[in-house]
Amino acid sequence: MDISIRWLHSPDDLSPVFEIRKAVFMDEQGFKNEFDEIDPIAWHLALSVDSKTAGCARIYPGEGNTWHVGRVAVLKEYRSLHLGSRMMEAVMDKIKALGGRGAVLSAQCQAVPFNQKNGFTVISEPYMDEHCPHQDMERKL
Repeated sequence: MDISIRWLHSPDDLSPVFEIRKAVFMDEQGFKNEFDEIDPIAWHLALSVDSKTAGCARIYPGEGNTWHVGRVAVLKEYRSLHLGSRMMEAVMDKIKALGGRGAVLSAQCQAVPFNQKNGFTVISEPYMDEHCPHQDMERKL
């Protein structure tokens, strides 16, 4: 199995990551507001397995040297391969390379344990984003 990661930055062709986000967040989980004004300014990670895009994430600068991580998704048929942790490692490496000192994210509550396993700490009470409970999390570099 050949796994590769590439970074896309607008105006690159973002259709591979948009297809994954649509499949996971809209079709599978029922979110409506998936695409926004941040997409054109963000760095987008595209993870491929045997040349097929299977996972994605995005990062964009926040306050100070903190970056926002979001839209982390893996297609259902690839979820048993532990690709999410590999992507989060690549995300943190990219943030560090861009001069970042930490990251924040808004995690679906069901994904909090995954993010904790990847070095993030909960920093908020649960809140609703559309129909789904979320919590803010952070990780220092």
